[in-house]
Parts: sequence; structure tokens; C-alpha cells
Amino acid sequence: MLKQDENLSFIIEPQLGQRSEQRLDLYFSIPNEMGVNAQTLSEESYFNNQFKSYLAYNANNIHLPLVRSRFVSKNKGEQRDYRQNLNLYCYQVRLAIDADIKETLKIEDPDEFYQRAGELCEQSQSLLRKLRRYTPEDEKLISFYTNADNYLSWQIEQSFLKLLDEGPRSSDYAKERNDLVNFCKSENSYREEQQYNSESTLKDANRITNKMRLLQRLIEHGVILNRQTRYLNSYLKRLVKGSVTAVIMALVMVVILNARATFTEVTATLILILGVIYGLREIFKEDITRIIWRSIVRGRPKWRFIFKNSVTKDKVASQFIWLEYTRFKNIPKEVRVIFSKRRQQNKLAAQWLHFASETRVNAREFLPGYDSLHQTLQFSLAPFSRYLKKGEGKLYHLESNKVSKQAVERRYQLNMVLVLTERDKKLYQRYKITMNRSKIVNIELIYSDDGTKQE
Repeated sequence: MLKQDENLSFIIEPQLGQRSEQRLDLYFSIPNEMGVNAQTLSEESYFNNQFKSYLAYNANNIHLPLVRSRFVSKNKGEQRDYRQNLNLYCYQVRLAIDADIKETLKIEDPDEFYQRAGELCEQSQSLLRKLRRYTPEDEKLISFYTNADNYLSWQIEQSFLKLLDEGPRSSDYAKERNDLVNFCKSENSYREEQQYNSESTLKDANRITNKMRLLQRLIEHGVILNRQTRYLNSYLKRLVKGSVTAVIMALVMVVILNARATFTEVTATLILILGVIYGLREIFKEDITRIIWRSIVRGRPKWRFIFKNSVTKDKVASQFIWLEYTRFKNIPKEVRVIFSKRRQQNKLAAQWLHFASETRVNAREFLPGYDSLHQTLQFSLAPFSRYLKKGEGKLYHLESNKVSKQAVERRYQLNMVLVLTERDKKLYQRYKITMNRSKIVNIELIYSDDGTKQE
């Protein structure tokens, strides 16, 4: 359900079916020593800069052996159908290769590592052959094919080069490494033979990388849904701000009129009193507005995403987003019980942050070839690391009357409870996220429980 993405981010990837509804709640326990609160990190700032949500068509195949090749077969339909099928195939291969490469890099045993790497190499070659077997004859479709073939070849080569660079090295596996190197060379030569990229582009690392990013966006066309963001409660916020201003101005005018009645002439005292009154108005207006506003929007969704098919422009799904700091007593009882099972030393004073998303799929049926929607929710913890202490500590040991020391890094722990609600079923999970200033060190599933809602 939850897995690490980049150094300081993690993703959650639930699946959605036709006409389905799903709610996801995340409750973060953030230790006060991390310095994260409503003053240092506002909900709006985190939503706009550190949170991303995607919906994409999916065929329920994640790993390489399962990617369906029928999406790139000769298509007798319209140009749009061929492009969508081709894009889905390439998109599935990219997700699969990324997932399998990450899993392979976690293998520490060289024998098992190179055995798995060899299997991935064979599977990747097979998938590329299937793609190239169905080269379209229609000139209008050639550009879609060449873009997909160029990108997929480059992406797979980069993935295996990363595997070679970060994987275990041993002279006992020279043959296996040489096979992987030859595969990368063959893909590079293939692109040169097809003249997919100019020499000037190949010589500039920035140009070739940016070109491939562009091709990646092109193959996502029709697969990843277009997202429109609507900020809810914007008119209500203006109404609250205007109402508070009107009330305060009325009170100020009453005080001013009373002051004018007391002081019949303009004096220094009257001017001083008027200055103090206007100063107090500016001080209290913002505070009162903020208090009233937070009490009104508490528990209300703040944003809405509308997802549309990028080709047909049809509305496929909508999603409401909640994000707010809360108190422990306002958290549901079931979640509080899960948090209470932590060890005593982990029950530090903390800030509580609640995130929720409620997704509703409007489409009665998906386009041919698509089984479900693949949802990706990405959370960055970069702002959480902003106030963490730098440097390392030292751990001393006494060995045979000799003192030795070992460098240790400062680490912090976030506790998070995930609640996934689908129909009458609920899934509760608690994760412990260990991080330092530069990366997430570990994400550990501590508790998991499937429950059925009791009426």
C-alpha cells in the first residue's frame, strides 16, 4: 500500500474500479522536536508544493512478465485507438521496469541478484521485440511508434545501467555483468541505426534527458487523466473576512464617535486615541478572522480534483481533499487505540496532522483494454526535515580497556496510521517512518488489520 518513492517522499497507490468510491485517511504524529506546526508549515503551503495526486488507466499488471502485449498489436480501429493502446503498453512497461529494478536492488546476495537481473534482461528484450513486431504501416501512426520505441529503449537502458552501477560487484559474476552491458550497448546501437536522436542531442546530457522527459509526457497522453484543481470555500472565506471587517469597523466607529463627543476639539490626546483604535483594529482583525475561519472550515474539504480523459474530455472521477492540523482527542477512537499501542518511549509530545481524500469514479465503463484506475498519492517530507538538527553524534565503546568511537547520525521517527475505506470494509495500518535530514531511512509496517464496518 505505502512505499518509499524518492529520498524524502513516499507514495500510496490504491486501485479504483468502475463506479467505485474510496476514502483514504492518514493521521500523522509529528514529534514537536521536528519543529513542524501550523505556524511553520501551513496546510495550503504543503498542499500546493509537497503533495501530488494522479489517476491513470491501468490493466492490473505491474511486473514485467505480466505486461500485456495485445495493446500494441495491429489495430484496425481509429488513429486515436492505436495511440491509446500503444501509450498504455509503454506506460505499463515503464512502471513495471521501475518496480522490478527497485526490488532487485534490494537483493544483497550476489547470486540471487544476478539471477534476477538476468531474468529482467530477458523479459525486457521480449517486451521490446513485441513492440517492434507491430510496426504500423500507416504513416500517420509512425510518429507515435517512433516516439514510444525511442523512449522505451532509452528508459530500459538507463534502468539496467543503474542496476549495474548500484548492484553488487564481484569478479565471479563477470559473465552476467557482461551480458547486461551488451544488452545496453545493443539498445544504444539500435537507436543510432534508427536515427532517433541527432548527434548534437546525444552529446549533451541535458538535451537528451529533457527530450526523453518530453517523450515520457507524450506516451502518458490518454493514459494519465487530466487534473483540474478547484479551491473550495474561497467565496465563504471572502464572506467571513468581509463580515469580520464590517463588525470591527462598526465597533471602531462607535468608539470614535464617543471619543469625538468627549473631546469637542481636535487635540493631541484625541489624535493619540484614534491612532490606538486603528492600531488595535489592524491587530485583532487578522487574529479574529483566522480563528473564526479555522472553526468554520474544520472538518470541511478544502480542495477538489476533477479528472478527465485527456482525449475524449469526459469526466472520469472526482476527488475531495482534506488537510488540517488537529488535536488527539478529535481523532477517531479506533485510530487513537492504534496509536496508544506504541511503546512508552515513543509517546512524545507531538503535532497531529490529518489528511483525507475521498475519490468517486463517475465512469460506468472504461475504454477498451482498461480494467481499473491506478491512483498515485505522493507525499514529500522535505519540509519536515527543514528544522532537523545537522551533524552526527558519537557512540563510545570500551574494548579491552581501550576506548573507541563510532559516528552515528541523528534520526527522527514519524508515526502514521492509514485508514482505507471501501464500501463496508476498512483497512487499518500503522507505519513507522524513520528519517534524517537528507532521506527517509526506513518505512516499517507495524500494525495491519482488516475490519468490517459494524452497523
